[in-house]
Amino acid sequence: MRIKLYRPVTEQSYRIECDNRSVNNISMQAHPANSDAVWTVSALNFEVKTLLSQGIGTLWIEGEISNFVCPASGHWYFTLKDERAQCRAAMFKGRNNRVGFLPENGQHVLLRAQVTLYEARGEYQLVVDHIEDAGIGELMRRYEQLKNKLASEGLFRDELKKPIPEQPKKIGIISSTTGAAIRDVLSVIGRRAPHIPVLIFPTLVQGETAADQIINALHKALQTGDCDVILMVRGGGSIEDLWCFNDEALAREIAHFPIPIVTGIGHEIDFTIADFAADLRTPTPSVAAETVTPDRFEMMQMIDTQISRVTSLILQRLTNHKERIEQIQKRLQGQHPARQFQALKMRLKFAYDTLLDRARMQIATDRYRLQLCLSTIQRSNPLANIRQHQENLIRLRGDHINALKQLMLKARHRLAMQAKSLDTLSPLKTLSRGFATISKNKKLVSSVAQLSAGDEIDITLSDGSKQARVE
Repeated sequence: MRIKLYRPVTEQSYRIECDNRSVNNISMQAHPANSDAVWTVSALNFEVKTLLSQGIGTLWIEGEISNFVCPASGHWYFTLKDERAQCRAAMFKGRNNRVGFLPENGQHVLLRAQVTLYEARGEYQLVVDHIEDAGIGELMRRYEQLKNKLASEGLFRDELKKPIPEQPKKIGIISSTTGAAIRDVLSVIGRRAPHIPVLIFPTLVQGETAADQIINALHKALQTGDCDVILMVRGGGSIEDLWCFNDEALAREIAHFPIPIVTGIGHEIDFTIADFAADLRTPTPSVAAETVTPDRFEMMQMIDTQISRVTSLILQRLTNHKERIEQIQKRLQGQHPARQFQALKMRLKFAYDTLLDRARMQIATDRYRLQLCLSTIQRSNPLANIRQHQENLIRLRGDHINALKQLMLKARHRLAMQAKSLDTLSPLKTLSRGFATISKNKKLVSSVAQLSAGDEIDITLSDGSKQARVE
């Protein structure tokens, strides 16, 4: 099928070629009658919208849905794509009420839509009036196939899962250093367990080479040999963004990795093959950091409890020893002479005092160590630095706004001065005072020597021009 659209020759002419229902090639040739004509952006977008709507019209299109959103208005907005291209699409509430299902990301659909242009942003889009399920998207099919394959091999068995250490000595993190996920993880670790060192293995977490880089990062973590647990984290995204974590080689590497691996990939609803192969899957990067780190406040409470328990045991032992000493003293009083009894009594009193002093010294030492730990934890509190940075940010924002205001005032003053100068030098203002310009053959005449009898001249005044002949 060939469609030809023509505009009047006074504006522009366009030609669109299309084959059946799929547009293979669109060529536009503009032949303006007046090359000096100036179009507004609104007029251009309107012409392009008219050209698309009338030239291509309604088509049946097959593709995969991604970035699907349904705001409070009830309209549907999504991206329709295949393996090489994508375009924006919208289905308004009056039409999508007739659809018997809610589309999902990754779903393969067949839809009928009109090709048009959103004039406000100049973006080409599809306005959908009918949509039907065409099967699961290619990525989702590949995901399910790999998941079922690895599950049938027993790669996700609980027997392969390694226990996560409760008190890790060092934590390894595999993530991108530029994303929000690494900042969230470091923030949680700094808040909960600032005493645990962290080793970061930077890598890409999106793209074709990301899976190989993640595997290399795992090998580097294994070579260091001092990480007790590995966090593999990434922020949220579409299935395409998270696809590197559905790599088969990466899943096998994770499942047989000797160090426990905890994943925190995407949001709570996101599941990847790496999550199933890992020793523990958490819904977000922050939860992954919380899972592998002990809470320092809980540790302090545990220390207090242990100190109270040890103190109670020591006091109980002292009481028991004292009771035993008293019993021995009573026995000795009936069995030994007074002098031997007195000597034994002194020895027992000395042993009692020594034991009591040692117990008190041990308690004092434990309290001093506790205070030292508490002081170290308080010095590591980041709240003071955060407040200082917030104040600096507010001050810098105010300085930036004041500087912009000053620049705007200066620009307005320069514009007013230039407009005044331009008005003073305007030739139209000179003509309005009674002056005129004379031209011969469209060339300005500045001397009577340029004129001869019989010449035709043009006289231009402020309100128009007239032709005259020189006598």
